[in-house]
Amino acid sequence: MNIITRPYGSDLCCCRPDTTWERENKDFYSPECVNAIFRAPVVFARISKAGKCIGSRFAERYYDGFNFGVLLYCSTAEEMTPADIAYASCIDHTSLLPMPLYNPVLITNEDNFFEISAEGKKIYGCHCGEDIKSIVEDTICRASQLTSLRIGDFVAAELEMPEILARRSDDSISLEATFCENEIISNRIIF
Repeated sequence: MNIITRPYGSDLCCCRPDTTWERENKDFYSPECVNAIFRAPVVFARISKAGKCIGSRFAERYYDGFNFGVLLYCSTAEEMTPADIAYASCIDHTSLLPMPLYNPVLITNEDNFFEISAEGKKIYGCHCGEDIKSIVEDTICRASQLTSLRIGDFVAAELEMPEILARRSDDSISLEATFCENEIISNRIIF
């Protein structure tokens, strides 16, 4: 199982191995070489049918569930560099993609709201709707142009540019996220 990610504002995708997937909502312990952690909110979908070069008219047939999550990027500096994307690909538990997944029919309901908070303060929020559905399906199409999608893969699209979440001087920070008023992420980032 791979996690195919689409950076915000990009038409290209990259992959993270399944070792980056945090399945149990456990605290993240930062490696000693990391001085800053950036976060990017994502919407993701689970691939339910294998495919390659999927057309936009057929993309909705290729996923059976979705949710929102957070990708963490670890940086050795105080600013994120291109190398940080590579670091994120090998640091365990940096893909906070919560389960269970939601039925795709909920993706267009604009009453459904996703929110991320750090230390109890809202740092990101968005409503579902046709635009979120389009982002998911466009990402499936673009990812399938580069790689063969397999059943069980996740396809995740960043919803905004990565922003600083924590620095080593913070010692630790709480990270929470909710969707449809359900808690989907609740852990600490610990340096």
